[in-house]
Amino acid sequence: MRKNIVAGNWKMNTTVPEGVKLAQEVNEAVAAACDLKCDVVVGVPFTHLTAVKAVLEGGKVGLAAENCAVKASGAYTGEVSAAMVASTGAQYVILGHSERREYFCETNEMLKEKVDLALANGLKVIFCCGESLELREAGNYADFIATQVSESLFHLTEEQWANIVIAYEPIWAIGTGKTATSEQAQEVHAMIRALIAGKYGDKLANDTTILYGGSCKPSNAPELFAKPDIDGGLIGGASLKAADFMGIVTAF
Repeated sequence: MRKNIVAGNWKMNTTVPEGVKLAQEVNEAVAAACDLKCDVVVGVPFTHLTAVKAVLEGGKVGLAAENCAVKASGAYTGEVSAAMVASTGAQYVILGHSERREYFCETNEMLKEKVDLALANGLKVIFCCGESLELREAGNYADFIATQVSESLFHLTEEQWANIVIAYEPIWAIGTGKTATSEQAQEVHAMIRALIAGKYGDKLANDTTILYGGSCKPSNAPELFAKPDIDGGLIGGASLKAADFMGIVTAF
């Protein structure tokens, strides 16, 4: 049976002391919560990984990096490899976020290489996909998302696929205050699951966690999470306040 997951994505926010404080607040809230129906992960900047891992040690909250390099090692000043991420104790890495695709020109082929490096270093991958407003309005979003998923992930074995989490993020609903309706989100989640089933079969598809990542907040999380193919959220702005983040966690 697939896991429900609520993962925070702090993006380029908080200093290390601020991040440690936020991680402590989330860790304590999760520890105090009774009968949680989901796993909880915080995705933090590279600079925070080691300090936040120390705070989370022995607790129930998982740790993710927000990216990793497309190369294993070498003369790539400023880059952080998958091996470096894994050495901090992080369990997850977020790959393919729309901001990385747009601002840093990451392609499906580059992400395929990043996925391979992450898995080779024992990391679980939260793989992001999703369409722009232009593609949504033109009705071309299904083929676009299918290409993102298939070109970056469909070379993997079934065993490797067990370490993949998909995050659907409609780009038009990130940081805009807009949110896909629960019906729109469910439609795409079901489409992604059917795409996976066509490649790997129904069992693997039904075991794959698919998160929603577009302006999810405590007020709309219960409706979104009630849909049969939405298994949690990749949370941006609302993950920067422990109370808001936990409001989404407890929506399950």
